[in-house]
Formats: sequence, C-alpha cells, structure tokens
Amino acid sequence: MEELNQSLFLLINAGAHPSAFLLNGAMLCAEWLIFLIPAGLLLGWFRGSEQTRKLMLEAVVCGIVGLSISMLLGVLWQHPRPFMIGLGTNFLAHSADSSFPSDHLTLQWSVAFSFLLHPQLRKLGVILSLLGLPMAWARIYLGVHFPLDMAGAAAVAALSAGLCSGCAKWFIGPLFKSVSFIHGRLFAPLIRRGWMLK
Repeated sequence: MEELNQSLFLLINAGAHPSAFLLNGAMLCAEWLIFLIPAGLLLGWFRGSEQTRKLMLEAVVCGIVGLSISMLLGVLWQHPRPFMIGLGTNFLAHSADSSFPSDHLTLQWSVAFSFLLHPQLRKLGVILSLLGLPMAWARIYLGVHFPLDMAGAAAVAALSAGLCSGCAKWFIGPLFKSVSFIHGRLFAPLIRRGWMLK
C-alpha cells in the first residue's frame, strides 16, 4: 500500500521546474480555498433563519470533531510527509508533522458532508465537496501530502458528519441558545438599528 501511495504521489507531484501558472494555481488552492469554509458558515449564521443557523452550528461542530479525530490519528500514527523522506519536490513550507490525514481536507469535507446531509444545504455541500478536489490535488502537487492522506481525510469527514448528524438532537438546542445569547450581546447595537438579524 505504501508503495502505491508513493507511486501515485510521484505521478501528481510537481517536477523540479513547474510552470508558474500551475504553481500559483496550486498555491491558491492549497492555502486559500479553505477560507470559504469560515466565510460560508459566518454568512449562513448572519443571514440565515433559525433553522439555517442551527445547521451552521452543526457543521461547525462537525468540523471540530473531524479535526480532533484527524489530530488524534496524527499522534497515534506518525506518517512522514513526502519532503521528510526526500521524496519528490516541495514548494510549500510546512511543519514536519504527521501527514495522515490532511487537516485542511478533513475540515473542508467535514463541513461539506455535514451540509450534504440536509436537503436545504445540499447544493452548497456539493460545491464545497467538489472544491476539496483541487485542494487535495494542490497539496499533493506542492509536496506536503500523499494521496492516501486525502482518502483518510474523506473517511474522517464522513465519520464526523455521520456522528454529528446522529447526535445533533442532543447538543444543537443548548448550543444554539448559548451562541444566540452571545451573538445578541456582541451585536446588540447593530440588531437595534435593524442592520443585523437577532
């Protein structure tokens, strides 16, 4: 399996002299696509109905659970990144920690898969899921991840989405009340002026 993982990596990884277009595109996908997740969650919270806000909170919890599982796996199984074993080329500065699974993709797909489980957010879930593919390619292309790191991220994200969806009826109510209270206090002046939903 490790031999296949390394072979697939070398097929996708950039050569020693990649085109500037591909390199810049990969940098954009590897480092900036992830910011669509907090932007989308905040937009859904600030502009959405109560039901939408609850689904945003469920997705946030799903992302946190996914990242927690990912970090635990990284501690339990220290799998080196390609540049740590001198494999391929590396164009993205990264700490020399465990590669499996990809934290970036775990977060992206945990939130995306959470959205997929709810009909009113399914289209957005599909979009975010598909945007995970260029992110996965970019992080392999730039030399910081192996292909199986991405497969691991998908598995962790699916597990996280399933767990959070199944347990949402127990935690969403109290969590929504607490976050709504904080929201009301923080944005009270804007809410009074009608500039923001309560």
